Amino acid sequence: MKNSMPMPNAMTNAFGKVTARLDSWSSEAVAVTGVSGTRALLGFVGLMYYVGQYRERNYLFGPNGVLPHEEFTAQLNGFSVYALSGSTAFFQVVYHLGIAVALAVMLGVGGRPGLALHWVLLWSVYQRQPGLLDGGDNLAYVVIPFLLLTRCYDRFTLPTGLAARLAERVPGRLRAVSVPLHNLGVLMVAAQICLVYVVSGLYKVMGEEWQDGTALFYIMRVAEFELPGWSHLVYENDVLVVLGTYGTVAFLVYFPMGVLVPALRPWAAAVSICFHLSIAFFMGLTGFALTMIACDLVFLSGALDRAVLWARAHLPGGRTPRAEPTEPAAAAPRGGRSGTKSAAPEAELV
Repeated sequence: MKNSMPMPNAMTNAFGKVTARLDSWSSEAVAVTGVSGTRALLGFVGLMYYVGQYRERNYLFGPNGVLPHEEFTAQLNGFSVYALSGSTAFFQVVYHLGIAVALAVMLGVGGRPGLALHWVLLWSVYQRQPGLLDGGDNLAYVVIPFLLLTRCYDRFTLPTGLAARLAERVPGRLRAVSVPLHNLGVLMVAAQICLVYVVSGLYKVMGEEWQDGTALFYIMRVAEFELPGWSHLVYENDVLVVLGTYGTVAFLVYFPMGVLVPALRPWAAAVSICFHLSIAFFMGLTGFALTMIACDLVFLSGALDRAVLWARAHLPGGRTPRAEPTEPAAAAPRGGRSGTKSAAPEAELV
């Protein structure tokens, strides 16, 4: 009988930890800096796409270009703003509007309506010429709607004051819902990127070239993905080919396990960033690589916070953020803390 007494206490403690974690997730926004970086970098990727095709925009996307408007609308599956009219003037307006909105998203102007408009215009231009896509578009399609749930405009934005004035008019109960919605959006972004890694890794495991360690040799010899003067340094080295092939599969499959451990999470994200930078350099898939890196920033929110605080404290012209008063409901001390909002990094992902 005496040995059976600790069991209820252990269950009570475990239940208390679970409820405390749920309370924390409903009251403290996690990874705000990370998703803000994700929003800014996705805006840059969209802007890079528009600007990169700007000189050839009439040929690639125009109504009288390589894919005439009639053929485009006939084969379109889904929607695209460019299908609404075959006018050249309409095309120019929509294309330049896409550039302006992508720039606004990158700079943090326009809030959620601007981000939603960016998603619509980006989807539309991708559908207009799918032959130019490199795979990053699929992830952007999914992640941007998730970002609409988050507070991704709390960091890395140009201060306009409009968002603060609009927030003051939102009822308090509705503002309280924003925190769990934000955390749900962050969790969905994190789950999506983990799913991408696992599916990609398991798909590669089934390939014969990935099993015998030669896949990297064949990939880097494809003319479309070859970097003259550099690729041969990799595929002519048997050790680099084998390590690169097996290392890629192992990293993709085990990445989600790494981000589940808080101590390993920054390292897993850093390895992922280096991995995709190498893809951008050697294979030229810059849009895809930057989109993946943008999602990896969700796991580096704490590190980004510390980097921003260090930059404000040490770089010329930087300033240390001052403590801001909290709302009346949070003003009462809790756990020995004063009623001010500290400049310390916000809560981590888990």
